[in-house]
Parts: sequence; structure tokens; C-alpha cells
Amino acid sequence: MSELRFVRLGFGEEAVEYQVAWQKQREVHAARFADEVPDTCLLLEHPPVYTAGRRTQDSERPLDGTPVVDVDRGGKITWHGPGQLVGYPILKLPRPVDVVAHVRRLEDALIRTCADFGVETSRVEGRSGVWVLGDPVEQRPSVSAGGLSLDFDPRLQDEEFDPRMNGPEYAPSNAGQRREDRKLAAIGIRVAKGVTMHGFALNVNPDNTWFDRIVPCGIRDAGVASLAGELGRDVTIDEVLPVVEKHLRDVLENADPAPRPVEKAVEKATV
Repeated sequence: MSELRFVRLGFGEEAVEYQVAWQKQREVHAARFADEVPDTCLLLEHPPVYTAGRRTQDSERPLDGTPVVDVDRGGKITWHGPGQLVGYPILKLPRPVDVVAHVRRLEDALIRTCADFGVETSRVEGRSGVWVLGDPVEQRPSVSAGGLSLDFDPRLQDEEFDPRMNGPEYAPSNAGQRREDRKLAAIGIRVAKGVTMHGFALNVNPDNTWFDRIVPCGIRDAGVASLAGELGRDVTIDEVLPVVEKHLRDVLENADPAPRPVEKAVEKATV
């Protein structure tokens, strides 16, 4: 890949409104398609906002009617806000585009970032993003902080189970206490004209209870995590920024994003 340019748009008191950043993405996307700029990664924080990808169901949105921004990326609903590092890599890929390979490269860079901070993360089959794996089911606490037995987990039996209506025992933000799988970084992208948009959100030190109002990424049997929560100490965006940039550069600049293989149809002889 070509040299990767980083643009730090705004953090803290200068956090960038989602719609403003989305328009900036469109502008950079158009410039990258026209080869007017190199591959570019926008880095920023957002004020609190819920965004819903194309596959979001109504049943996964906030119950209290909190506004949600519907976007053109893949995936489902998530939250962005203070303490979360958001990255939008806008890259030109060879066609036909291998979307899965692009997602795996982003995951790889974020897994390396978490490792540098002493947090072991992994992928979960069938679920994009970067995860802290929970304990085996038989080793998890049998009783939650609220005193309810979790030996029989209704989420495993009821596809419509709604953790938002069943108290802190099932809240996504408490998955660490339950020692369940928990997502530390989410990924959702779009590819248009061979150029990527949207990207990743790495939970550095956010208030994860924002996720309790939704069904994050449509997943009901796992939760969310943060670097600060896993380490038990404060971690700042300023600490994480250069580490993320280093690993994104290492992974993306050194990648060989070969086009997705296309299988040619085999003509069947007629008899």
C-alpha cells in the first residue's frame, strides 16, 4: 500500500460532531478516489452519539427514543463518545475488493495496540472487532452481583431476550464482572468505488454504560470492555494515539492487499 497519512481531527473539548466527521470522510473519500490525496486515516473523538449500520433492527435501538444517526456502513448499532478513539481509514484497495481482508488488517493493528498496553485480545469467529475472551462457561461466577443465579442464562434460550429490561445482571457494561466475552474495539466499514470509509472505535476509557441502552452490534450474549477497565487504571487517548498510529502504519503500509479471488464459472457441457 502507499504511505499512510494521519489527520487528527479533534479530541476532548474539540471532539468532532458525528455529522461533521461524516462529511469530512466524504470529502477525503472523493479526493482519494481521484488520487488527489494519499491513503488517509482520520483520528478523533465524538461527542456522545448512537449510530446504526444498515443491518440494525428496530428492537436493538434505545428504548427511550434517544436519537440515532443511521449511516451507510455495515454492521449494526453502536455508541461513540468521550474516551473512545475513533479511526476512519480511507484507503484505495484493488478491485475486486476483499472487504474481509481489510477488516482483518484493522483488527490486527488494534490487537497489537492492546498488547502493547498489556491487554490480551483476540478475534471471535463470526463476530468482527477485537475481543477480550471470557472464562469458560463452567468457570464463570454462578451468582451475579445482584444475587440472581446465572446458571440458567435466558439469553442462550431466547433470541428475543432483551438485556436492557433485565437489570445490571445482563448489562453489556458488566460483562467483565460476569467474565464473559467482551468487545474492546468495534469495526464497521463501507467500500465505495474501491475506497474504504468508516472504520473502528477503540474503547480507551469511556463510560461504557452508554452501551446499556442499546443492543451493541446486535449481540445479546456478550458485552463491552475498555483498556482502562481491563487494566484497572486510567488510560488516556493521548497515550493510545501514537501506539495506534504506529501499528496501523506497520500493518497497512506493509500489507499486500491483493484483489479478492474471483472464481470463474465452469461451463457445463450439454449432452
